[in-house]
Amino acid sequence: MGTPSFHVRLTFGDGAAIDARAVVSEGRITLEGLHAQPPHPAEYPHAQEPSAAGRARPSWPRGREGRLLVAQEYRAAQADGRDPVLAVMHATGRSRRRSLRLIASARDAGALPPRHNRR
Repeated sequence: MGTPSFHVRLTFGDGAAIDARAVVSEGRITLEGLHAQPPHPAEYPHAQEPSAAGRARPSWPRGREGRLLVAQEYRAAQADGRDPVLAVMHATGRSRRRSLRLIASARDAGALPPRHNRR
């Protein structure tokens, strides 16, 4: 008797789907033969196709202007009672690690107060 295998399909709200074969062997589940189908073009806003270069990220200014905008987003989120790091992540389109680096550079430039009061 062969190893048990199952067909698995994950379907997303935008029409994208992932097909795979799940194989059960020695108490473990392994996914094999993954195939992805892109979302339906009609589901994209304004019928825009995703770029072949990957996920688009909003443009964010560099240097002093960028640090001031990071500080502005950070303070606005704090005032609204939201997570300021998530607000910066959303505004910049960057990862958590990169957003923390941007926040740190805004602190170093004096646009945000230090994290801890020094004695």
